[in-house]
Amino acid sequence: NHNAQGLSCNQTGEVGTSNGHMKLLDLLDEAVPGVGTYEDFNTIDWVREKSKDRDRHREITSKSKLSTWALLQSVSDAFSGWLLMLLVGLSSGALAGLIDITAHWMTDLKEGVCLSGFWFNHEHCCWTSNETTFQERDRCPEWKSWAELMVGTPEGASAYIINYLLYVCWALLFSLLAVFLVRAFAPYACGSGIPEIKTILSGFIIRGYLGKWTLLIKTITLVLAVSSGLSLGKEGPMVHVSCCCANILCHLFTKYRKNEAKRREVLSAAAAVGVSVAFGAPIGGVLFSLEEVSYYFPLKTLWRSFFAALVGAFTLRSINPFGNSRLVLFYVEFHAPWHLLELVPFVMLGIFGGLWGALFIRTNIAWCRRRKTTRLGRFPVVEVLLVTLATAVLAFPNEYTRMSGSELISELFNDCSLLDSSKLCDYAERDPAINGSESGNELPDRPAGSGLYTALWQLVLALIFKVVITIFTFGIKVPSGLFIPSMAVGAIAGRLLGVGMEQLAYYHPEWSMLKGWCTPGADCITPGLYAMVGATACLGGVTRMTVSLVVIMFELTGGLEYIVPLMAATMTSKWVADALGREGIYEAHIRLNGYPFLEAKEEYAHQTLAMDVMRPRRSDPALAVLTQDDMTVGQVEELVAATEYSGYPVVVSHDSLRLVGFVLRRDLLIFIENARKHQEGVVSASLVLFGDHPPPQPANGPPPVKLRSILDLCPFTVTDHTPMEIVVDIFRKMGLRQSLVTHNGRLLGIITKKDILKHMAQMANRDPDSILFN
Repeated sequence: NHNAQGLSCNQTGEVGTSNGHMKLLDLLDEAVPGVGTYEDFNTIDWVREKSKDRDRHREITSKSKLSTWALLQSVSDAFSGWLLMLLVGLSSGALAGLIDITAHWMTDLKEGVCLSGFWFNHEHCCWTSNETTFQERDRCPEWKSWAELMVGTPEGASAYIINYLLYVCWALLFSLLAVFLVRAFAPYACGSGIPEIKTILSGFIIRGYLGKWTLLIKTITLVLAVSSGLSLGKEGPMVHVSCCCANILCHLFTKYRKNEAKRREVLSAAAAVGVSVAFGAPIGGVLFSLEEVSYYFPLKTLWRSFFAALVGAFTLRSINPFGNSRLVLFYVEFHAPWHLLELVPFVMLGIFGGLWGALFIRTNIAWCRRRKTTRLGRFPVVEVLLVTLATAVLAFPNEYTRMSGSELISELFNDCSLLDSSKLCDYAERDPAINGSESGNELPDRPAGSGLYTALWQLVLALIFKVVITIFTFGIKVPSGLFIPSMAVGAIAGRLLGVGMEQLAYYHPEWSMLKGWCTPGADCITPGLYAMVGATACLGGVTRMTVSLVVIMFELTGGLEYIVPLMAATMTSKWVADALGREGIYEAHIRLNGYPFLEAKEEYAHQTLAMDVMRPRRSDPALAVLTQDDMTVGQVEELVAATEYSGYPVVVSHDSLRLVGFVLRRDLLIFIENARKHQEGVVSASLVLFGDHPPPQPANGPPPVKLRSILDLCPFTVTDHTPMEIVVDIFRKMGLRQSLVTHNGRLLGIITKKDILKHMAQMANRDPDSILFN
């Protein structure tokens, strides 16, 4: 529909400029800098941007038939999008590799240092050692804990206290550096960035949010925040980092630099690259961009996202940050089949994930609102240090909270082999009297040993700790992602349930529900699979992702045969969480910050008409309009100075109120200022002409200013009796900033995106003034 509209609009514009007397300011059309751009914290006009791009494309295509040089330009224009995607993939992959390697090294620095080279992390340090045993692969003479360096012994109370103190000090130092850099150089680098990216992709402008300073500081502080041991992940911020790379690279190509809608197509693809390099899941990344963050996602963007995600994953694989040829820390090797009856515990994990998601969103939003509205928000550095102190002090005594989030998930996903030295794999010897003899070379279900009981208690404490601390961590003034902490909560719950099921199958094989599929001496239950399902359920409960989440999880773990359990848990967690609260964590943060975001998933259920929402209301002053050809420059400037609106309807006259078009405030001011500087004789008494056929001018009067070229001749209009659900739909699908309201062809009022959001907030009994921007 808007293709046709854009076309007719451009034709009208061309008719206007083809008359002889309209040539006066044509030389200024292209030369006026700033026309067609937007103020900060404003929404772009998608229809205008797409129309501009179609005109540009049409011009290039028509010229390409005239000369070889023009043909080459046309080819390079078509190729520039793919080249940009290649550059975005390469830069994001390289940054992700750098972040992974540095964060790994700095996380281990809290516990000790490698004597053969301080730049080695714990794992790499012991790889090169000849004295490492398989049982104690973490122990080697080259790696010294801080206590060994200071008091010469790794054991004993004094060594424990020194290690404890240094762990806390390093954590505080890292988080202090992170929050200081964010505060001093790039305030936009804090948080996860996904709520803002979603808002920007819907057409909002936040200048500097995707700038070079934000990129530099976010990359550095992300490493510091992850290394400090705070309960946060790097996956959400990686999307922000990729989008920063894309935005900076867009400036190399005129096509993307000058068109906000085209740039958003690139940013959609960059979001896919962010997830691709954070999880090593290229297809999951494309689906994440499509399902979760993008507002406008044409087929061309789908192909380009796919290519960019592929390049990003390939780059990361070439860097090989974990040294195991995998793109992630927690690749799983188990392929034990699952039984239909196990869907019951999987669905239970789904319910747990949904409950945790709803609880987390409620409590985290309440805490963030408190931070915004009380004195707490004035002391971000103190808050970060207090949260870090609490995290470090409580995390160190428990080995499952001391390790980083990714390592914890890796440990929980792990399936026990014969040579595993982990406490989670400390099973006792089987009692042949209970349960037949061993068969084959796979490990049968075995009774839990004392080490496993200790591990289970520690995991229960770790679960409580993670659930509580994550609520206070997400939203502090350092880069913080939510994927890893949510997955950790789910993985712990899943592993606990998995071990419980395993012991049940071992001690009660005669139970009717177990009898059919669990023969004595067989390996029936895989606890690692339960951890995987739990992680998926909790992440789904918090973010409300479905398709992309399942694809990310099976790309992440390589567990292709577990798609059905993952789907069952994801769907259950979404249903449960949706029953308790409609919005996911990102939508909740968008609403908390008052961004003008029209949520596509939100139903408009009220029976109101356009006339109920439009301004001016009955008690308001009349609508501010410009007339076609009887206002002077001085009158226009007075009107603009007296009002705050971002655009004005142009009508034939104040009496008829018949609509001619719509002009943006920014364009109007820039053009008038430009005319005063460059056109001779323009004064406050000069007429402003928007019409095609201006009235005859007095011979000795000042020359008029012709503004036909900046007039939008096809503004969207609806009648006053249009139901609001249709208006909301038009705004969503067309990405409009405003729509004019008419009655029998006469202009009545205007509806902006902000008016719609305020109206929807009012109808839902929320504060309409919480919508802060235009």
